[in-house]
Amino acid sequence: MIELDSLQQSGFFSPLDLHFGRFMAKISKTPSQELVLAAALVSRGTREGHICFDLSSQESFEAPGTEENEFFPEPGKWGKKLRQSGVVGKPGEHRPLILDSRGRLYLFRYWEYQEELARGIKSRIADEKDVSQSRVLQEGLKKIFGAGNDREVNWQKVAAFASARRRFCVITGGPGTGKTTTVAKILALLAQQGRGQGLRAALVSPTGKGAARLEEAMKKAKEDLACEKSVKALIPEQASTIHRLLGPERNSPYFRFNADHPLPVDMVVVDEASMVDLALMSKLVQALPPPARLILLGDKDQLSSVEAGAVLGDICDTGQPHPFSKTFSMDIEKAMGYKIQGAESAPRMSDSIVLLTRSYRFGEDSGIASASRWVNEGDAARALDLLQQARHRDLQWRALPPAKSLPRALKDRGLEELHYVFQERDPEEIFQYLDRFRILCALREGPFGVRSVNLMVENLFREQKLIRGDGKWYRGRPVLITQNDYNLRLYNGDMGIALPHRGAGGALRVFFPAPEGGLRALHPVRLPEHETVYALTVHKSQGSEFDRILLILPDRDSPVLTKELLYTGITRAREKVEVWGHESVFREAVSRRTTRVSGLRDALWEDT
Repeated sequence: MIELDSLQQSGFFSPLDLHFGRFMAKISKTPSQELVLAAALVSRGTREGHICFDLSSQESFEAPGTEENEFFPEPGKWGKKLRQSGVVGKPGEHRPLILDSRGRLYLFRYWEYQEELARGIKSRIADEKDVSQSRVLQEGLKKIFGAGNDREVNWQKVAAFASARRRFCVITGGPGTGKTTTVAKILALLAQQGRGQGLRAALVSPTGKGAARLEEAMKKAKEDLACEKSVKALIPEQASTIHRLLGPERNSPYFRFNADHPLPVDMVVVDEASMVDLALMSKLVQALPPPARLILLGDKDQLSSVEAGAVLGDICDTGQPHPFSKTFSMDIEKAMGYKIQGAESAPRMSDSIVLLTRSYRFGEDSGIASASRWVNEGDAARALDLLQQARHRDLQWRALPPAKSLPRALKDRGLEELHYVFQERDPEEIFQYLDRFRILCALREGPFGVRSVNLMVENLFREQKLIRGDGKWYRGRPVLITQNDYNLRLYNGDMGIALPHRGAGGALRVFFPAPEGGLRALHPVRLPEHETVYALTVHKSQGSEFDRILLILPDRDSPVLTKELLYTGITRAREKVEVWGHESVFREAVSRRTTRVSGLRDALWEDT
């Protein structure tokens, strides 16, 4: 094996990774370089979004300047040495590190998160009811979804049937496929089944902005429901963040609601589930009372969570198609008349996942829909052709200018779409423009990253006299919260704008949407960690939608550039996508798929 300190100098390992590895060796019965390496790799892996480190498959852990055989010990001997260390245990043991039967090494807490989540999901898919002959359900489906055409499958209706049959359901689909509308109909259906009893349902999203969007979408969907007012009255409208629902304990990683003190709910709906990391999803599932339903909404093809895990991807078996079981397909035919081919030996999980394919937002001639589809399918040539040929008014491609010319290119393009923050209007009016336009960057650092682009935009606006003075705070500064502050009820991903506040004599205050509606104003010095947000990383843009976006790619390839990142960026736009990039970089990104090492997929799909 090579010298580990050299890998810290190259940036492969952080000081914390090696410190953890050496600490494990220090408390071990049999200290070894193999243990230091394994523990450091697990630490590094969690920073990179992995749940564990696979001793026998190291593709995601390639060290710079090394040959694989030189860097990694032989898996069998490595595992044996780790088990002899005293700090590496088997599943079910309480040791700092856990090595499972397949050679996957976990930090104990991530092993526990994975096991608790898998247990909570499997218990819900094991308990299913034959509701296909329920006259009340059949009548409810017809009333809420309409009679329809038995030959053309209404997948929203199938999702509602699946949700009534089981206590766990995933409704996945691209933007505009009606996931929120489907949930509103499911809630109406379940409220009808309850025969007037209150439905204790919680609607949650990973971010405050996402919760606000979910709330707005639910209100609109309720208005369009074909059911009695008494049923609509039972359907909740208010949404919150997952953190707010669970009740964070001050200065603690724990929540008020947990396995010992479960949430007082019958059902939880999680929107934008692709953004939820393993730890948070596990804590949510543990806090559910055993009879409670869990419905996840999300796009399985989007980027995974910022923190460790690819929970929605693992639950959906990384997008692999699975037919329903033959039993479930027959039940669907009995209840709704749809003939869907089923499989004799389908895993239990397959009956809990419904894919919505029809887009109600984009027409058949939509460039955004077509480009995102080709990117998702890994066809860079067709995606580039759509972007470059100017056949669609909602797509535009521009060759990336050199780094030194980027400020001039932004100036020549004009960024009038961002000028709304400087208008002499009430904060409420200005906030209505917040989602009109945004610059998205693939990277955070570097000449084409968010930090540089935000600075360029600020300098341009100062040059144009829109920003007055050289101070950090100025009228119209848009900010993004990057750290949770439970006392202020501000959460990572919340957006605000600095504006004069009449109640403070015209002094600057930062306005944020209030959980109870309207806006609230906070003094700038009270804010937790934050940053200027004319430009966002694609990762941070998850859960948001904008009328128009400008997506700036870097001038060279990076492991961060994947088809999931491009797909997520393109699908943030409702009306138009403008991409600045190099063809070669775009092609490399489309050919690369995000991979996160985990045992959750196996626990759900192979053990059911």
